[in-house]
Amino acid sequence: QLQASGGGLVQAGGSLRLSCAASGPTFSTYIMGWFRQAPGKEREFVAAVSRNGGSTFYADFVKGRFTISRDNAKNTVYLQMNSLKPEDTAVYYCAADRTIVVHTTSGSYDYWGQGTQVTVSS
Repeated sequence: QLQASGGGLVQAGGSLRLSCAASGPTFSTYIMGWFRQAPGKEREFVAAVSRNGGSTFYADFVKGRFTISRDNAKNTVYLQMNSLKPEDTAVYYCAADRTIVVHTTSGSYDYWGQGTQVTVSS
C-alpha cells in the first residue's frame, strides 16, 4: 500500500515536498516513480528512482526543478519540487514497479498511491 501526502496550494516559484510512504518489508526491491495527471490530460511520468536510490530519471519538463529521492529505512520516497509553475498543477501519484528496469510508462507500474493534489497559482 502506498500513501502519498504533501500536496497543497502554492504560488508560482514556490516549493513543495511530496512524500509517499509504503507499507510492507519489500520497499527496497521496488523501483519507485512519480506521475501526475492534470484535468483533461493523460497521466504522465515525472520522475523515478532506482531501488537503492543511486539512479534517478526525470521528465524533461522537471529537470533542474524537481528531485526524487528515497529512504529505504523509512519505506518512503520523496519528490522535492522547486520553482513551481502553474502548469505543474495536477494530482501527483506515486507508484511502485517490481521490475529491475526503470520505466516511464504508467502501465509498467504495479502499485499506485491515491494521489495528492498540487495547485500552483500564478
